[in-house]
Amino acid sequence: MNFSKAHKNFLNYLEVIKNKSDKTIEQYDRHLNKFSEFLEEENIDSFNFEVEKITLNLADKFREFLYSSAKKRISVKTANAYMISLRAFLKYLEKKAIKSLSATAIDLIKAEPRQVEFLTKDELERLFLAPNTKTLIWTRDLAIMEMIYSTGLRISELTSLNIKDVDLKRKEFAVRWKWRKVRVVYITSHATELIKDYIEKRQDHLSPLFIRHNVNLENIEIMTDEKMRLSRFFMTTMIKKYASQAFILKNISAHTLRHSFATTLLDKWADLRAIQEMLGHSSITTTQVYTHVTNKKLKEIHKKFMK
Repeated sequence: MNFSKAHKNFLNYLEVIKNKSDKTIEQYDRHLNKFSEFLEEENIDSFNFEVEKITLNLADKFREFLYSSAKKRISVKTANAYMISLRAFLKYLEKKAIKSLSATAIDLIKAEPRQVEFLTKDELERLFLAPNTKTLIWTRDLAIMEMIYSTGLRISELTSLNIKDVDLKRKEFAVRWKWRKVRVVYITSHATELIKDYIEKRQDHLSPLFIRHNVNLENIEIMTDEKMRLSRFFMTTMIKKYASQAFILKNISAHTLRHSFATTLLDKWADLRAIQEMLGHSSITTTQVYTHVTNKKLKEIHKKFMK
């Protein structure tokens, strides 16, 4: 079977049989398109290339191509992601009894352990107290930061929320995460009050839970939901700004508050499986990265009681 047809069939398999999310399918597609680009660089017609001709030597050359063709140096994690996609494609071919290279022949490069940046209790307090204003924008920004920190939401999940999605009476709502499963997210009383305060101050007809406020109110009626919805980039930039005002020297992003949510729960001895569910991790292995952060605390406790 030629690579182009196998590529298309693989994506269809991911959608129909494996029920993968759109973002996951898009990533596999992008990575395999990169493999097509590599073949063309090798003067191989990627459209007519037969998958049985994929060899370990070719796979290794593809890995080298990833580094040499990048505009800036890529990380081991990024290179591994492409090779994982290629291995998934080869596993699919094996499952369909299509002759090609065995997926197990491709090794991944050992990467450094994932580093998790989080904020301490003192840093969190300083962040939430950074701007001392009562403006609508600050009301919104404080609600956003508290929402991320107290729920552990992904930024993409937060930006997609509409007002009607959130039950402020029950203090909970549901989100559909990237494995197309639904999880319930719980809101603290403090976050609930901040959101209520923000919504009450708004003077618009728009659906998104959080919106831009840098438009003339006279034009608000003609603005659409998606034009006014905040982006992931906006939220990260906003949180970086407040972190700077709070004299927090760490290079943080909006995702740092999600990490801080997890480490706060671990510090209070929350069950790792429960944290996995609240974060929406498909694997406990992903959640376990936070245990490395709290190991220092465990050491201090051991030293205190086991002299």
